[in-house]
Amino acid sequence: MTSTDPSSSAPAATTGVIPAVRPTVPAQLPAVTDHTLGNGLRVLVVERSSVPIVEVRLRIPFAGAGAAHQARAEVLAETLFTGSPRFDRVGLATQVQRLGGSLSTGVDSDRLAVVGSALATNLEPLLEILAEVLRGATYPDDEVAGERDRIVEDTAVARSQPAVIAREALLERLFGDHPYATGIADPEVVGQVGPADVRALHAERVSPAGAILTLVGDVRAERAIAAVTASLGGWTGRAADPAPPLPALRTGPLIIVDRPGAVQTNIRLGGEALDRSAPGYPAQRLANTIFGGYFSSRLVDNIREDKGYTYSPRSSVDHYQVGSRFTVAADVATEVTGPALLEIGYELGRLAVLPPTQEELDAARQYAVGTLALGSATAAGLAATLSALAGVGLGVEYLRDHPRALAEVTLDDVRAAAAELLAPTRLVTVLVGDRARIAAAVGALGLVADA
Repeated sequence: MTSTDPSSSAPAATTGVIPAVRPTVPAQLPAVTDHTLGNGLRVLVVERSSVPIVEVRLRIPFAGAGAAHQARAEVLAETLFTGSPRFDRVGLATQVQRLGGSLSTGVDSDRLAVVGSALATNLEPLLEILAEVLRGATYPDDEVAGERDRIVEDTAVARSQPAVIAREALLERLFGDHPYATGIADPEVVGQVGPADVRALHAERVSPAGAILTLVGDVRAERAIAAVTASLGGWTGRAADPAPPLPALRTGPLIIVDRPGAVQTNIRLGGEALDRSAPGYPAQRLANTIFGGYFSSRLVDNIREDKGYTYSPRSSVDHYQVGSRFTVAADVATEVTGPALLEIGYELGRLAVLPPTQEELDAARQYAVGTLALGSATAAGLAATLSALAGVGLGVEYLRDHPRALAEVTLDDVRAAAAELLAPTRLVTVLVGDRARIAAAVGALGLVADA
């Protein structure tokens, strides 16, 4: 009997086989109009008409030393849009919302950032509001006091969390007395910040000199440059001092920050890394990805999937204005602290001595190229990417040149990068946990000191 089922003659489907990933097709490099105003403000414009929106990213150099600067910067960032010569907080928010837009701020050890968007037809009024705040933010006494008290409460809570304690301890170990050594402001110092302090910091540091304004969206470059010139051309201020060079990394004893009774240990390792402009950076990026930079990494496979020591181990390369650092993080149950630390060291050492497999390299390369493409696929992502690249002296060409460089990385390149930068002997280690329960186990792996 002849079957009439058209599927009966088709070959049986193979189950359990993952299809090969298609190569990423390089996207066309976006055209960037690059113009610097007479006051030092650099303007980058990309015309992208896919949606009637314009994305705005303003990056102002804001490096500064000391706990007082960090505390004042935090309060400034939270109160920048609480008052201007014409509007209070509610008035500013209402005006921005009428434009179909948003404006928000953030600050770190390198820059003060203003992130926003609006309907493309409303670019001019959005820039006028931004200019009014940049040139004349009033920082009302009650707004500063309220935000300051909220920051004090939030930072005090954050600094009590084990993961934050571990991060801060590692930053201090990596950076010493450099401004990068503290990620969260001291709540006691924040509590001493007053409106006059914030106004003085604004007058001194909120400046167009060295600042970068990135616009991506449905707007012609000529119109965008004209709008920026009209609204921000009169903004003045002196250039900020750059962050000082990073101190030389000094390895030494493993540090334990004691948390008596803790049921888990927060493991953190860190060391030097290449920045994105270095010739060896593509190999370093793939080495990090293979080791612990994504879910298919060796670290995840070993201490999560195989051993069950932790839920989300990871490694990363973090970039700063004046340098980069490699970090490893894993939070494990107290009783497996020693074994987990041993396995982390084993995987680091294995990659530093033996090259990965071709399959590992190809998968990591595809992931790296794909995430870069995805990160710049939307107007918001492209604006953020271009702003970050420009902040460290790189241009849009990076979006073309970096994937090409990744494609040329060999197995031996990855091993050499791992040996140079990821080897356990080149890293510092910080543990946050119950010292009485973990000291003996980790002491067998190296010298131990108290924080």
